[in-house]
Amino acid sequence: MSKKTIVIGASENPERYAYKATLALQKHNHEVIPVGIKEGLINGIKIITGKPVVNDVDTVTLYVGMKNQSEWYNYIIGLKPKRVVFNPGTENPEFEKNLQQNKIEALEACTLVMLSIGNY
Repeated sequence: MSKKTIVIGASENPERYAYKATLALQKHNHEVIPVGIKEGLINGIKIITGKPVVNDVDTVTLYVGMKNQSEWYNYIIGLKPKRVVFNPGTENPEFEKNLQQNKIEALEACTLVMLSIGNY
């Protein structure tokens, strides 16, 4: 089943994990919306800048470090995703607690690993 996923921190740089996650999500037939600070393309998918309004979001997967997350708090909570995945290096206990208070699951996990072992 496709899980609409927003990748925050998307980049055209193929070395970045957000790029790799966007490809992997696409390969696993999930609807993926890459959001980044610079426009670009990842395998034909447009990277959206700003904070686009998106409905029916299943997952937000974060590739933005803790010190740069606060500007995303209200946006992510406003998306009302079922869960937010804090990929390695993005862990943020304060934001995780805030999400849980808003009835949003906060997971410290790796999107790429979850996809590869089938528990995404």
